[in-house]
Amino acid sequence: MPIIQIATPFNIDLEFEIAEFHKRLLAYIIDFGLLIVYLFSMKYLLYTLIRLDEENFGIDILAVSLPMLLYSLLTELWMNGQTVGKKIMSIRVISLEGGEPTLGQFLIRWIVRFWEWPFLFGYIALSSYSIMQYIFFTGFLGVAVIIVIAINSKSQRLGDIAAGTVVVNTKTDLGLADTVFMQVNNADHKVLFPDVMRLSDRDINTIKNVVTQAQKKGNYEMCNRVSMKIREVLNIKTDLDSASFLEKLLEDYNYLATRE
Repeated sequence: MPIIQIATPFNIDLEFEIAEFHKRLLAYIIDFGLLIVYLFSMKYLLYTLIRLDEENFGIDILAVSLPMLLYSLLTELWMNGQTVGKKIMSIRVISLEGGEPTLGQFLIRWIVRFWEWPFLFGYIALSSYSIMQYIFFTGFLGVAVIIVIAINSKSQRLGDIAAGTVVVNTKTDLGLADTVFMQVNNADHKVLFPDVMRLSDRDINTIKNVVTQAQKKGNYEMCNRVSMKIREVLNIKTDLDSASFLEKLLEDYNYLATRE
C-alpha cells in the first residue's frame, strides 16, 4: 500500500497510507447515491405533497439545489475531512502539512470539483432523462480524474493538487486518529500547561498524530524531538518524559478548549 511522508511544522515526518482509488470511487458513489435520494425525496415533498407551484423556483433552489451544492464542502468541514461516503470507506482528507486542512484548502478542493466530478444540482435534474445525461457527463469527466490520480505520486486529483491536500486511510496500522479530542475528567483535571492554548489547531493535530504513531510503532524518538521544540517555544520546564508531556498537553488542550 503506498505510503506518503508528510513534513510537519516540528520537522518530523509523519507517515500515512494513501487511500486506494477504489475506496475513493466507492465513497463518491455513496455520496452521489445519497444526493439522488435527497433530490427525489425533496422533489416529491415539494411538488407532490406540498404541491409547490413551478413559479416558486427560489424555494426549490434553497431547499434542494443549495444543500446539494454545498454537501461535500460542509460535510468535510464538519466531519474532520470526511463526507458520509468517505466515513463509510474509512478515508479522509488531510493537509500536506500533516494536519486537518484549513477552510481555504477545503474551499479550493470544492471549487475545483466542478471541473472534475461535478455534483448534481437539484435544479438541473427535473427528469430521469436529465439524470442519465448527467451521469454520462460525470463519467466522461471521471476518466480525466482517473488519469490525473494515476500519474500523480500522491494519488491526488486536481483539487488536491491545487489545495495542497491528500486523501489517506483512517483505519491503518499507522493509526491515524479521527480527531484530536479525548475524554477528560473535568472534575479532577488539573491544568499544568495553560500555555498550550498558544498553539494552533494544526499544531495540536500534529502532536496527536505524533503521539499516536509513536505508540503504534513503539518508537518515541519523534516524541522527543517534538517535545523539545514545544518546550522551547512555550518556555516550559517539566520533569515529565516526552511522551507523557505531549499527552498532558493534549489533555490540557481538550480541557481548556471545552471551557471556552
